[in-house]
Amino acid sequence: MYSDSQGGPSPPPSRLPPPVLFEDLPATPLEALEISGGLRFVLRLVSRAADIFGFWDRPLRKAATNFEDMTLLDKLYWAYKCAHPVLHPERGADLAALCGPKPTIALPAGFEKESTISLGAVGDLIPAQGLEHSKDILYERVADLIFDRTISYAAAEAPLTRQKLKKEIISDKESPIECCSREQFDALKGHRGKNFTVIHTASNHMFDMGTEGVQTTLDQFERDGIIDVGTNREPAEYGQGRILERNGIKIGFVSATFGLNGRNPPPDQAYRIHVAKLLPKRGAPDLSLLKQQIEHCRQQGTDVIIASLHWGHEFEFFPRRRQIEIAHTLIEWGADALIAHHPHVIQPVEYYRTQRDPKRMAVIAYSLGSLTWSYTAPHLALSVILNLSFARGRYRGKPATFIETASATPVFRSHEWDGNAAVTRIEKLADHTGPQEDEARAQYLARIRHYAELVLGDPMALAPSRN
Repeated sequence: MYSDSQGGPSPPPSRLPPPVLFEDLPATPLEALEISGGLRFVLRLVSRAADIFGFWDRPLRKAATNFEDMTLLDKLYWAYKCAHPVLHPERGADLAALCGPKPTIALPAGFEKESTISLGAVGDLIPAQGLEHSKDILYERVADLIFDRTISYAAAEAPLTRQKLKKEIISDKESPIECCSREQFDALKGHRGKNFTVIHTASNHMFDMGTEGVQTTLDQFERDGIIDVGTNREPAEYGQGRILERNGIKIGFVSATFGLNGRNPPPDQAYRIHVAKLLPKRGAPDLSLLKQQIEHCRQQGTDVIIASLHWGHEFEFFPRRRQIEIAHTLIEWGADALIAHHPHVIQPVEYYRTQRDPKRMAVIAYSLGSLTWSYTAPHLALSVILNLSFARGRYRGKPATFIETASATPVFRSHEWDGNAAVTRIEKLADHTGPQEDEARAQYLARIRHYAELVLGDPMALAPSRN
């Protein structure tokens, strides 16, 4: 498994000052949770029982993902795993395909390559304290993995708004309202003049500020040259994939979020966000919206289809079995890769050989984690940057496009003071494998490495990407 001797060349230690633990930020949402005294006593009692008996060491069966579907038990479970992430999969889950040695991705023999594109993808961008001071600093140590690619991709958890900004309040009464200031968005949207190419906008918080928040976000994206995925300006766009072309390769993005936490748009605005019952507490998932988008992309002659999903169970390091089934279904319907987010922790990256074409390997990233957020616990500070490259050409006399390379690079957030301002950076984990001067910092990084190894499996995944 992981060894400090693994990995590619790293910059000299003098060029990479060790990350500083930012003690003024809460470690987990549990510390910021606002609940009544009586319920807090119940939570403390249940949490103590869970610690002793371990009944939440594995995922709670039929747990809700959408706030509006949560029972008291769901809320207690959510609060507990904020600080005690679920490290084990559901019983009976086969982890070999998810965390075992990855099959080799290679172009089929006889494939004649004509053009290529590359993709750098990150997880959720969430407003956090100090981000407004991190413009052109936040990504400086990972920019090569993101913005030096043909397409750069991220997921936006919070809408922009012209309304008065609302503070994130986590309670048992309602899901927190998320919104993003222009100053924080300026730090999140890119690095030194290079903005993200594509940002997924269908999240459970995208309607927190109503129609105005959605429209303000889309207007700002248009000014910044960013392509939105998962939200729509006109009713006719609902159910369609978002298509772009680079280097002669047409890429289609299909998208959905699992819900809106009960803050649903009025009927005449329902087209605004792609929402699907991906993981309902009761009943079967409804994938018809995604299937419709895949068909639209195929009708438009796309070479590559990427499914972009906001879904999953928060603070759980492994996808549920039905998520794996859904992911495989979307691939068999025509998606070539799946990029997902929402759980706030990372989940495995699967290399899946399709049944529709035994020569074709698809890549499924079940959760890239949260690239930015206010919380500093090791399991929440860790995220993944996914890099893919696609080759278009001819195979057996016909046009074809395949994934040529794939890699997952673990990264984490570090925080430091610059005068009176808090500054956040994203760091490659592989650049911090040497001895640490401070024991607390060493233990912190060791915990992050433990989670990365647990989920990604292959120790070579901890080396800086060379795609």
